[in-house]
Amino acid sequence: MSTPTPTLPSTRARTREPLDRRLARAVQTVTGRSLGRYQTAVVRIGFSLTWLFFLLRELPHRHELYGPDGPWSWEMARRLIADNRSFTVLMWSDGRIWFEVVYGLAVLSGVLLLVGWRTRAVSVVFMVGVLSLQNRSVFVGDGGDNVLHLAAIYLVLTRCAQVWSLDARRAARDARAAELGVPPRPDRVGPLLWTVLGGFLLATTWFSDVTGEWWLPVLLWVLWLGNGLWWLVSRYAPEEPRALLDALAHLAHNAALFVIMAEVCLIYATAGWYKVQGSRWQDGTALFYPLNLDYFTPWPALSELLGTSGIMVMLLTYGTVIIQVAFPFTLFHRRVKNVLLVAMMLEHAGIAVLLGLPVFSLAMISADAVFLPTPFLMALGAWVVRGRDRLLRGSPAGAPPEQLRAGEGHGPRTLVG
Repeated sequence: MSTPTPTLPSTRARTREPLDRRLARAVQTVTGRSLGRYQTAVVRIGFSLTWLFFLLRELPHRHELYGPDGPWSWEMARRLIADNRSFTVLMWSDGRIWFEVVYGLAVLSGVLLLVGWRTRAVSVVFMVGVLSLQNRSVFVGDGGDNVLHLAAIYLVLTRCAQVWSLDARRAARDARAAELGVPPRPDRVGPLLWTVLGGFLLATTWFSDVTGEWWLPVLLWVLWLGNGLWWLVSRYAPEEPRALLDALAHLAHNAALFVIMAEVCLIYATAGWYKVQGSRWQDGTALFYPLNLDYFTPWPALSELLGTSGIMVMLLTYGTVIIQVAFPFTLFHRRVKNVLLVAMMLEHAGIAVLLGLPVFSLAMISADAVFLPTPFLMALGAWVVRGRDRLLRGSPAGAPPEQLRAGEGHGPRTLVG
């Protein structure tokens, strides 16, 4: 007589479970692992690439935008910041050398965050660079700067380098060495970064009267002390204390990921419902006007071609409103959500080309990427690895993507790693 195959409980059976058991399962989910590892990795890559593209594009004009030669002078910025208590290290000095140092560090942090090198430390420097430059001249931007502003803060709390990063590769290399019984190499870069950032925090505390609200220096101190505690626990107490810190890190990551998703939904919901109330969006002619403004026509012939077609203008206008209003309501239907997600990304790509707003479009596409399905991202990663192997001729084109498998770890156990 054969033994019956056990089956998983049905959805109805799971709903009959006691409330405390369901709560325990939910707590285990948010504290036992970091969700959306591929999504947070592509968000990290997208936002760092967006910021890096903006800084390099505006490199010849940096002094006029954020520096001492701009129409928004240092004294005017100081008066505004005294009012709104924004954070910017550019208020420490109005000298050209200090500005060049901050701008250079912002570019460097964008590059390092893009490749995922020492992401815990670099994400903090990236956040400081974004806030410092944007708050120095608050009237510079096209809407994408607001999304990047918030995302830079959220990325600090995520474990966004578990895949597709140099940190993940270093963690996999250390794991292979441990399996072979090879002692790990001493980490000197982590303690050095920790010391340098500690000096920066002391300066931030000293200049706290001109760097913004109290919560940001407190957040920086918590992050700095937390990384030091992580290193000590990993070195001297790697069992229960490390498990507790892992649970807290998973919780912070998942909470920040949820906030990023909620922010994207809020952006589209408010934008869509405000459009619904506008008469030009109701009669289907709203997009006619930006297509005929010289400021938003980098390709006049293309804009004229679309702007002279009443049917095309009407379809694009109504389609934009429908997509933005409907998207938050489709999150629990995977197929419809994926279709609208592709449509929104194509919409932002069209905005970049037709209206000449590439930074805004890149920022929104990076934010939209948080909803991309994991199988698609894994397939995309494997495709990139195969393309790289063909380009470099370093391995057979059909070889399995080792980096994709290596990124499954939890990151290196080093100070500010």
